[in-house]
Amino acid sequence: MPHLLDVPGTIRWIRRDGIENILAGMVRYLESDLLRWEEFEKVPRLASHSLHGVIELMPTSDGSLYSFKYVNGHPHNPARGLQTVTGFGVLADVDNGYPILLSEMTLLTALRTAATSALAARELALPGARVHALIGAGSQAEFQALAMRTVLGIDRLRVLDLDEAAVEKVRRNLVPLGFEIHAASSIEDVLEGADVVTTCTADKARAAVLHSEQVRPGMHLNAIGGDCPGKTELDPTILEEARVVVEYEPQTRIEGEIQQLSADVEVTELWRILAGDASGRTSDAEVTVLDSVGFALGDFSALRCALDATEGTDLLGWVDLVADPDDPKDLFSLVTERRPAP
Repeated sequence: MPHLLDVPGTIRWIRRDGIENILAGMVRYLESDLLRWEEFEKVPRLASHSLHGVIELMPTSDGSLYSFKYVNGHPHNPARGLQTVTGFGVLADVDNGYPILLSEMTLLTALRTAATSALAARELALPGARVHALIGAGSQAEFQALAMRTVLGIDRLRVLDLDEAAVEKVRRNLVPLGFEIHAASSIEDVLEGADVVTTCTADKARAAVLHSEQVRPGMHLNAIGGDCPGKTELDPTILEEARVVVEYEPQTRIEGEIQQLSADVEVTELWRILAGDASGRTSDAEVTVLDSVGFALGDFSALRCALDATEGTDLLGWVDLVADPDDPKDLFSLVTERRPAP
């Protein structure tokens, strides 16, 4: 029987270990796996689009373990009292095909998305970055803020959202954790003094929440809201003038900010910077962009991290997911009553 890490178990794990400790650990797992990039099977995720949103499957394998995640993105869900993004995932043993772990991945995706952002910012943001601007104060906002503080030490936030209640939610959640928060009134206001700018808006539209004339030399832009065809957040001129880093180029060309650009515009995959095959920031004036859409390797890392942290504890349950007859060739024995011969 595979382990089960459900939502209550994930919540207890986060409360037990502390969210910033978990984010720091997840950064380590991500970096370790990204440095094994060539070992992984890589394909763009399989997406089913509708007028309401998208449902996706995200598989990968390193030859020993296999993982997939089911995830949705439905921007209008909050108006119905539902999450924009939900997910669950499986980690399996390649040797026998049996699942090892079935896990919730709504919280886990929020953690791994934030960890990816912070890992990239470590390589791309100006040294000594101290102000983080959040454009979009939805479900991901607090995780992004905490990851940037964990990795970069940033505890000064400027927050902008069309929904004032969402900004107040961020203030309510993060001020007790030691953050200094400014509720911004405009794009110009939220960008004032910002070293790192995270855009995380949910509308499925070709939007441009940031324009090139608003971007200051030396900024690092962390664009995480775009994640499907026809959904963007940045003025394409920003991308043409900046250093753009992606997770997996074939997928980001379909779903990311760079879907707005011609295929010959050069981008750099994050793993190459970590491996030393490509440089990160090249000057103090350079504008850098992480065009992050989420990639299956990140989910693989998150599932490994979660299993290692919870295995052997009462945080995990068991799920009777795999049929297991005494005779592996006699599956029918599980559905019939044996009667003694006459």
